[in-house]
Amino acid sequence: MKPMGALPLEFAKQSGPLVLGGRTADDWAAHAGDTPLFVYDMAIVTARIARFRAAMPAIDLHYAIKANPHADLLAAIAPLVDGLDVASSGELEKAMTVKPAGSISFAGPGKRDDELAAAITAGATLNVESEGEAARAFAIGDRLGLTPRMAVRVNPDIELRGSGMRMGGRASPFGVDAVRAAALVRAIVAAGADWRGFHIYAGSQALDAGAIVETQAATIALAARLAEEAGVPPPLVNLGGGFGVPYFSGDVALEVERVGEALAEALGARPAILGETRFAIELGRWLVAEAGVYLTRVIDVKQSQGETFVVVDGGLNHQLAASGNFGTVVRRNYPLAVAARMGDAPTETVSVVGPLCTPLDRLGDKIALPPVEVGDLIAIFMAGAYGASASPTAFLGHPPASEIVTRL
Repeated sequence: MKPMGALPLEFAKQSGPLVLGGRTADDWAAHAGDTPLFVYDMAIVTARIARFRAAMPAIDLHYAIKANPHADLLAAIAPLVDGLDVASSGELEKAMTVKPAGSISFAGPGKRDDELAAAITAGATLNVESEGEAARAFAIGDRLGLTPRMAVRVNPDIELRGSGMRMGGRASPFGVDAVRAAALVRAIVAAGADWRGFHIYAGSQALDAGAIVETQAATIALAARLAEEAGVPPPLVNLGGGFGVPYFSGDVALEVERVGEALAEALGARPAILGETRFAIELGRWLVAEAGVYLTRVIDVKQSQGETFVVVDGGLNHQLAASGNFGTVVRRNYPLAVAARMGDAPTETVSVVGPLCTPLDRLGDKIALPPVEVGDLIAIFMAGAYGASASPTAFLGHPPASEIVTRL
């Protein structure tokens, strides 16, 4: 038997049928008309946002929509946050349906000319990733007769310790190396662009509050140093995100309040050149991951050489991350449950596998569950971020999963 991650707190104490947004999992499946489906509990997202606001009241909150760009979820989140961060023209279009372009920033190392033009035309902020990208943006702005809004994304000379995906302190396709950033700022200001500040992102999926505190302090110091070198204060410093969530056995939830206390102290002592600067944190998975549950129905229970396989109607084509094929080196089990028997003691060891013709389609590897029968719903938790939109939905031609946002 192999361990699973712990259920999110909002579900851990439930017994009997799984309830999301006031309705049972079976009710949601009937409402959707079929399985598989994702259910996003908006009450959990709202609670996460409220917790952030309480911990960091002076910090702007941006939602990184790559975590989950589902239209209904985006519409529900947009009024609760200060900005949206996008990484493609497709995301830009979605963001502009729910938020004014002035509160949208556009990052990504490979923006095409048509994407730069779309952002400049709309009035979104370009997080410029290179000198070449800045030059293209200047030329496009001249052609359109428009002034680009431009921030500089910095590849920092620091990294976020313990992060699942480190994005600083090394050669990177993301951002301009810190040693060249001030020169690029001077060029942007000299060209007459609307200078919007710095975007400094050192890593993601960190659960160590101490590491995040350390990185944020170093980021503030770096922003001040670059501003001094450039000779202009930044209107905004996006401190990135990095807030992790506990997917796996042994993971411990991030102490956000500790981060907030230390950040307030660091900003209280910040250098004078940042005295009028606003600060933002962009979060994706921390806001939405634990709010999502993927529901998939058991279509067969079979034996093979002494092992039990529970075959369900959804798999890595919808929820790639739970199969261990999205950014993890060693495959570990997401938290799973039999939706009708929450809290029941496990009695058997099974592997939960999807319908796809590949051995990679394994959602639970040798895990302990209560008795499982054909027709049961299996609930896979931590499914609110990097789920449907981050999975190979066209693989083998199965239909897409439904997605439902519960209302408050």
